[in-house]
Amino acid sequence: MNDEQLLRYSRHILLPEIGIEGQEAITNARVLIVGAGGLGSPAACYLAAAGVGTLVLADGDEVDLTNLQRQILHRTEAVGEAKAISGQRTLSEINPQCQVIAIVERLENAALDKQVALADVVLDCCDNFATRHAINRACVKHQKPLVSGAAIRFDGQITVFDSREPDAPCYDCLFPEAEAADDVRCAVTGVFAPLTGIIGSMQAAEALKLIMGCGQSLGGRLLLLDAFNMSWREVRVPRDTSCAVCGAAMR
Repeated sequence: MNDEQLLRYSRHILLPEIGIEGQEAITNARVLIVGAGGLGSPAACYLAAAGVGTLVLADGDEVDLTNLQRQILHRTEAVGEAKAISGQRTLSEINPQCQVIAIVERLENAALDKQVALADVVLDCCDNFATRHAINRACVKHQKPLVSGAAIRFDGQITVFDSREPDAPCYDCLFPEAEAADDVRCAVTGVFAPLTGIIGSMQAAEALKLIMGCGQSLGGRLLLLDAFNMSWREVRVPRDTSCAVCGAAMR
């Protein structure tokens, strides 16, 4: 690390649990963030600020005026611009040392498979079940840790699916695709702005710990937040041995 990096990341390096080795792991990491909206915004900001070497930001949508209430990655002048491009500009301003790759499309099929294979950690910050399940399948296939978050109304949730661990569940164990419910969109039901900041920031924290290999991750644990009453609940998530994606027959 050069002198500028040592100074920029000095507050991380001072932590004995991180140190220079941990910070170097961060600066050498490649993280895929699917979704540059309410969750992806704070997650991306903290990961860039923390010094992640390469951030891949994928989103096929454009910035809308209604996004600005919570999607802190974007500015008023970005309305009408692709979210991935707007986010790339903001993140480059936060940390010019972070290489930000903008993908202006909804990642699917071979393109999704390629980006997951290249990543060290994947963050699911999207807003629909179809994409969530596709990301999960790719992460299980390539054994990449997946940090999954969701936020709607005053309710948030976050967990980690790490298929590198033999008994780890996957997203399909928790929400089987065959039993998928209809998507619930913020545009219809609304969302409390700081809730997305809380969950997205926690996704960044889990991603950094996974990169450094330190602390205890949320693997096998689902945290549920009621932001209206500001109360947390933890639910254990076991692996479903009959899961169509990660079940015993699939391993």
